[in-house]
Amino acid sequence: MNYQLLIVDDEYEIRTGLANYIPWNTLGFQVAGQCQNGKEALDFIAANTIHAVLCDIRMPIIDGLELAKELYSQKSTVKIVFLTGYKDFEYIQQALRYRAFDYVLKPTKFEQISEIFGKIRHELDREYGIDIQERKEPADIINAIKKIVKEHLADVTLESVSKKIYMNPFYISKLFKQKTGINFTDYVTDCRMKKAADLLNDYNYRIYDISEIIGYSNPKNFARTFKQYYGVTPSEYRAGGLTKGEASSDETSI
Repeated sequence: MNYQLLIVDDEYEIRTGLANYIPWNTLGFQVAGQCQNGKEALDFIAANTIHAVLCDIRMPIIDGLELAKELYSQKSTVKIVFLTGYKDFEYIQQALRYRAFDYVLKPTKFEQISEIFGKIRHELDREYGIDIQERKEPADIINAIKKIVKEHLADVTLESVSKKIYMNPFYISKLFKQKTGINFTDYVTDCRMKKAADLLNDYNYRIYDISEIIGYSNPKNFARTFKQYYGVTPSEYRAGGLTKGEASSDETSI
């Protein structure tokens, strides 16, 4: 399960940036909403199930400290993490009295976010009785990506994969390269070319049909890519310029 996160900051750019550019899904969280002050946050928490709050300290109407105090008085189990600058440590000391979980220094760094919310996730896992081993490992993510690519060659993109596995596309691209040694787009091309080579051995498929099946709306683009990949055109391959075994020889490396 993904835990529900609320982001609270009076600066639009900061809260939307935190919501959109941190791969929260990989940390076990989903951004349930964004608020611009503590009052909005209290209303949102009252109406929704929220497990954690990433909150600025200095905000109008109700600031982060008052938000923490109010949640503490309600005996709320919501985990609060404050966004703070070096000058706000006095506020942080007060916030800790109201069981604030931790704080993140501005400007925020993903490494710090990852460490803190990893701890929160593990604590929530224990509270909800979830086996930590059920969490997806990087190898499982890579296998899921490969499966999606091979099943959707006609229209697969990094964005479409990210939507299917609920992960940030930038994170997917970086993780895929790190774990496989190949760029995501190069992997897609590999899969498409190997599928094309297999289909070219079946004379029931026209070259035009094969082009569409593997995601090329323009047969000329398909032919050009195929020749760059194998050294022969699709027509030359079909005429015997490359054997099926040669075309598929490195399938196991993908």
